[in-house]
Amino acid sequence: MKIEQFKTAAKPTWCPGCGNYSLWNALKKSLAESGIDKKDFVLVSGIGCSGKDPYWVNTYGFCGLHGRPLPVATGVKLANLNLKVIACGGDGDGYSEGGNHFLHTCRRNIDLTYIVHNNQIYGLTTGQASPTSKKGLKTKSTPFGNKEEALNPLAVAITSGASFVGRGFAGDIEHLSWLFKEAIKHKGFALVDVLQPCVTFNKENTFEFFRERCYKLEEKKHDFTDKMKALEKAMEWDDIPIGIFYKVEKPVFDDKYSKVPLVKQRVKGVKEILNDFY
Repeated sequence: MKIEQFKTAAKPTWCPGCGNYSLWNALKKSLAESGIDKKDFVLVSGIGCSGKDPYWVNTYGFCGLHGRPLPVATGVKLANLNLKVIACGGDGDGYSEGGNHFLHTCRRNIDLTYIVHNNQIYGLTTGQASPTSKKGLKTKSTPFGNKEEALNPLAVAITSGASFVGRGFAGDIEHLSWLFKEAIKHKGFALVDVLQPCVTFNKENTFEFFRERCYKLEEKKHDFTDKMKALEKAMEWDDIPIGIFYKVEKPVFDDKYSKVPLVKQRVKGVKEILNDFY
């Protein structure tokens, strides 16, 4: 496959300079290099600046509700285990409204990839504090400074049962596309939290901010099979690690659920279903 095959006629409408453009290109690059036919991918989104990803990537797709891409993605995967399912959301979409779904999808270790566009702000609704906004950040909803501690999604995922936990930076397309490919080929629930600057509403967590602080875990010989070391790295922020924090092989929920996916099961007629109750 080539990157051009994943283009659509629709053009993204993000703000000029938005980190979503880099993320979008990294995603198309990873899909093209995955060796998987585009008809075998399904991209599911929630609501937010990331919400129209299925419009802008030429695969099968489904646009869901705010905070709800993971239950839809779970349904798609359980209906057809042969599909590679990728859910996309934002930090508000995925870690606030969708926080309960995030927690339990980690716990179940469902075989799908979750890409979170984490710009540490609500972008589409024009600049309110999100769950990952730093304490003290002044926004439209927190004019005197955010009073809450920022959520650490990597630590949540590691402790909740996800078998692949990674973080990327939208300012490094090559590294980010590599990380996406690793997540997609992993069997189990894979979170990739992407540091994706919002150039319009978040003036603190900028491209320059991350370029000065990010370092790659693989260059430091990080042992991603060690959960405690992964948690230790997840807590770092003065210097910001990117790459694979945690990766292990363990049973996936899909295998426990059904040996025969729904797409291959015979559909009963209404009369047959009613007869089952007699």
